[in-house]
Amino acid sequence: MLSLASLLYLFLFLPLVISDDARPHELTIHRDIHTRRCTIVRARRIPRHRRLSGEHHAFGFSRILFAGDRDRAVEQVTVSATNATTLQDHFSQICPDFDNTLAEVLPTTVTGASQQDAFTLSENGNEGLSQEGVIPLEVTEITVSGPSSNRVDVTFFSDGYCASERDKFISDVTRLVKEISANQTFHSVAPLLNFWAAFTPSEESGVGVGGVPKNTPFGLYRDGTELRGLYYAKPEVARDACNSLGDRCDYAVLVGNDPLYGGIGGEFVTVTPSTVNGALVLRHELGHSIIGVGEEYDGGFAYFGPNFAHDAQRLPWAHWLSTVPNGSSSPRTRRIERSIMPFQAYPWTILNATAPWRSVFHSSGTYTRHLVRFSLSGLPAAHQLSVRLDGKDLPWAPLPGIGIDRWHYDIHRSDALSNGQHEVVFKLLDAEQEGTAQLCSVEILEYGTEDEFDARPGVYGVFPTFSMDNKTTYRPTNEDCLMRLTVSPHFCSACAEALWLTLLEHIDLFEESGLDVYCSQLHTIIRTNLVPFSGEEQEHPYKIQWWFDGNILDDYTNHTELMLTGDAHGEVAVHVRLNIPEVQVDPEKLLSSERRVWLLGMCK
Repeated sequence: MLSLASLLYLFLFLPLVISDDARPHELTIHRDIHTRRCTIVRARRIPRHRRLSGEHHAFGFSRILFAGDRDRAVEQVTVSATNATTLQDHFSQICPDFDNTLAEVLPTTVTGASQQDAFTLSENGNEGLSQEGVIPLEVTEITVSGPSSNRVDVTFFSDGYCASERDKFISDVTRLVKEISANQTFHSVAPLLNFWAAFTPSEESGVGVGGVPKNTPFGLYRDGTELRGLYYAKPEVARDACNSLGDRCDYAVLVGNDPLYGGIGGEFVTVTPSTVNGALVLRHELGHSIIGVGEEYDGGFAYFGPNFAHDAQRLPWAHWLSTVPNGSSSPRTRRIERSIMPFQAYPWTILNATAPWRSVFHSSGTYTRHLVRFSLSGLPAAHQLSVRLDGKDLPWAPLPGIGIDRWHYDIHRSDALSNGQHEVVFKLLDAEQEGTAQLCSVEILEYGTEDEFDARPGVYGVFPTFSMDNKTTYRPTNEDCLMRLTVSPHFCSACAEALWLTLLEHIDLFEESGLDVYCSQLHTIIRTNLVPFSGEEQEHPYKIQWWFDGNILDDYTNHTELMLTGDAHGEVAVHVRLNIPEVQVDPEKLLSSERRVWLLGMCK
């Protein structure tokens, strides 16, 4: 039974049970990169933002949303503030020409998950949502690690799934979530995440092509027939659907019912349930959306974040730099790994059997090895296509089981390209594949010797990346990151660290009850209620230190509960730190949390 002291504790020391009025405001703005005109796309109350503390009453960040190509790029600015007045002040600086005040758009109450009467049970026992002006949603739990008020929630919305395909949608989402979180990519941070599926039946099955959406909730479509971007025609519908779920939709993923490659990042992630590419695209685009990291692959234009640098002497990942190869503990010099990209092309062209696709490029002849990298779709067999460089056949083989889906191929060659002109040719050999076979991209990269370019996995240094304009920036590793190679299942250390820190901005290590106090005439027991982690690598994830009246209790170091003898009275403090190798630098102390409680000595 709880004593009076315990009851007083419960009344005075529950800082994580946040009333709606005490929640911070979060405002998301799209700002045209040319005109600087602002559009408010989301205004909500969030459970917490841990960078909002002390004198920091507002926190904001900006990123470029490229939604597949540069023509669709927009700047997204997100600002969090402890109160509406502070938010208005920052908003006025960002968007001085905006016509109206924020009072017209800021919510006064919290919608969705925090309102118990907003949901009804559907016939199959899942939660159904119906709000005026919002499409009907049937919400199903996929994996839930804890309360949405202390987790980051990713919700998948159906598009192009008819009523009869509801079970297929749930199965597709379940598979995608398992593939990104069971053993790789988001596995270590899975205790910080919730995943949901929100089903809305479509009138038509599939996704649109040729720039024409089908009759579906969000209108997902491809620009042409190429297996590339998957765009949405109805962003306002997606915003309303996500907003209606409140805390249960921090990030929205729109799933287009199509078996082949497709997707984009941006305000919303879009993916298909492709068994080969779906999870690959999903993890890459969530990297953009959740972490706010830019590309690492060549031929892009959206380079930013902790995995990007303009200057080899100013590296966000400097603390991850590898030691010199001779085994000493000295950090390697910040040399730029020697490579160049003499050719890049992104034709996205349908191949035909009569006219091969060909292009020429020039090499300086000063590098010792090279890579031919290309991507194809519609070519399930090697005999259907020849790939030639300077008249020599390059051996290639399709990924087993790829069918007509898209895939990326690398041909590493240990010899040097000579000084002068070279020609690369792709020739369709099977006329029956005309109209389906497509050459998506071609790149040629040249490298220095092994002493000049360290391509070994796990090496962190200064690796050149070449944009679509052939401008050079730098990335942390050669090809260790899924932000460079979507076929990789892992983030590099720079991105993984940023993932942890971004998630922990919104998650307290103490669950909502914080500390539980049990009191009797013999003992007072104080037990921590922490976000649980599991698995061998996270068996003892927390470093815990207890204090009583300012004195460190060494005997209880790393114990999750404290037992005091007798009718204790005084101040108890406990400090916890999440001890994980993925984070080396934590300037905001997001991996730490603390609780204090006064025991009043009233146990009876």
